[in-house]
Amino acid sequence: MEVAIEPKSIQYQPAGQFEDTRFEKIHNVIFNDSKTGSLEVAKEIAKLIRKKQEAGKKCVLGLATGSSPIKVYEELVRMHKEEGLSFKNVVTFNLDEYYPMERNNIQSYHYFMHQHLFDHIDIDPANVNIPDGTVPSDKLQKYCRSYESQIEKAGGLDFQLLGIGRTGHIGFNEPGSHFNSATRDITLDHITRVDAAPAFKGLENVPRKAVTMGIGTIRKAKRIVLLAWGQNKSEIVRDTIEGEISPEVPATYLQEHSNATFVLDKEAAAHLTRIDTPWLVRTCDWTQDLTHKAVVWLSLQKEKPVLQLTDKDYNDSGMSDLLSTEQSSYEINIRTFNRLQHTITGWPGGKPNADDTNRPERATPEKKRVIIFSPHPDDDVISMGGTFDRLVSQGHEVHIVYQTSGNIAVADHEALKIAEVANSITKTDIFSKVIEDLNGKTEEDFDSELVRKIKGNIRRSESYGATRYMGIPDSQVHFLDLPFYETGAIRKKPLGEDDIKIMNDIIEEIKPHQIYAAGDLADPHGTHRVCLEALFASLKELKAKPFMDDCWVWLYRGAWHEWEIHEIEMAVPMSPAQVLRKRKAIFYHQTQKDGVMFQGEDLREFWVRAEDRNKETAQKYQALGLASYAAMEAFVRYHY
Repeated sequence: MEVAIEPKSIQYQPAGQFEDTRFEKIHNVIFNDSKTGSLEVAKEIAKLIRKKQEAGKKCVLGLATGSSPIKVYEELVRMHKEEGLSFKNVVTFNLDEYYPMERNNIQSYHYFMHQHLFDHIDIDPANVNIPDGTVPSDKLQKYCRSYESQIEKAGGLDFQLLGIGRTGHIGFNEPGSHFNSATRDITLDHITRVDAAPAFKGLENVPRKAVTMGIGTIRKAKRIVLLAWGQNKSEIVRDTIEGEISPEVPATYLQEHSNATFVLDKEAAAHLTRIDTPWLVRTCDWTQDLTHKAVVWLSLQKEKPVLQLTDKDYNDSGMSDLLSTEQSSYEINIRTFNRLQHTITGWPGGKPNADDTNRPERATPEKKRVIIFSPHPDDDVISMGGTFDRLVSQGHEVHIVYQTSGNIAVADHEALKIAEVANSITKTDIFSKVIEDLNGKTEEDFDSELVRKIKGNIRRSESYGATRYMGIPDSQVHFLDLPFYETGAIRKKPLGEDDIKIMNDIIEEIKPHQIYAAGDLADPHGTHRVCLEALFASLKELKAKPFMDDCWVWLYRGAWHEWEIHEIEMAVPMSPAQVLRKRKAIFYHQTQKDGVMFQGEDLREFWVRAEDRNKETAQKYQALGLASYAAMEAFVRYHY
């Protein structure tokens, strides 16, 4: 179900006052994307600052860090530079800081706030308050009490900006935090540390403690706005907005606040009842897509194949109004079953000399030019290795296009090993310098340009190993090294014109009939999302080109998520032999095995995750009453 709500205002309204929001206990607004929502939040903050200025008063802001508020800060900086928004009357208090943590450490929130906001506006440095991660442990309690008194002396928080962690934490108030808690030190939850691990280049480097403003302090703010972007936040957003107040989900304490609003994008709102299963809260306009989603949901809920669902099943699950539009449940069942069946194909490039009326892909041209875009140098085989194999074996001209070098994901010890081996064969200034740079590197240092080059080349060689194994000539393997990625740090540059031009050039060169791309929307600032936005921007610019009339775009998902069954438009079955072939292709990416840098909380290796995910998709199709396969890869078509 498409959400297309773009409110002009995010001003507070009581939650649950309408039928379709009756499960909701916190006011929320949903935007099509995080950028639009961020601009609205920035407008509210700017309006408050100006209102306080006119009254000759200080404006006291509570500020958050992390990826969620970045675009809010970008817009406030723009307003300052282009619209004259002054911050001279603004006093800020940040929510938290890692402990221990030096201010000049690139992972510190002190560094973050100056990088994204304070260095670009006219705020008085004396009015900037960020918890100090260098306070000696024996003086920390006294310091925390002082931080509280500073907030009180400033008159309390006029506006508090929040993000939300997957544990439901706000600030660093982890599960178990008391609703009256004040500023204090706290031990970080494992999931919180896992989520921070990419920024620290490994879980072992993430601090175990932090200093955080308390729940009680946050709740005293006159106005609270919480930001949540991406599908990774969708479940905790639902639990917070619709669940019971619980210390296990600290953000639920905001249900008792009289002026709190959650600002969400479509992905973060996806599991709210009114979005996910609207038939449970209101009478629906039963479009074909909504009907399909509802019947698939009903089949899985009842643990019955689609063709065995009865009128009673529909009536008992809030779908009686759907039945009233049909002669019987059988008519709905058979239509849903046929649609599911038609998504399954062993010919992802189209089956030659066949009726393609009900097939996912066209029969002609029989041999297609195909681009598989891979954000990192292993997403192609991890996410669609079986389909990759099918396309090659069925004679299509397949081009693999790696959008980024992936150098940041190569551990220092891997690069050092390669440099030492090369240097032992032929001593050169280059490899000696790489060894020197790596041995002299501290936790706060970025990789040198030479080290980034070595790491990027390691991933290139691994990619060639996999593509050669899959039968792709080297001339059809392309490395774009998009500039937005090449910073040497976790934090990347914004997508730019240079990135789009590089994308345009490769698409125009190949003139594909099919494009496959990673459709992950989990993190608005993540590499997969930026790579997808680069493709969308390129498609928009190239749309008028004649060859684009015959180009279809298919989106796959990565190692962490899969498309929901009702979303899938093409499902490619895999035999046990193909599952093993895909596994071997993944194994060529050796630096991404055995405890990779960006493992996440899932300790399974990428090949295991991929196999389990593909197996689960096949099992769901079987549960719905369709044929049984060893595994399946899934795709959704993007219409540009």
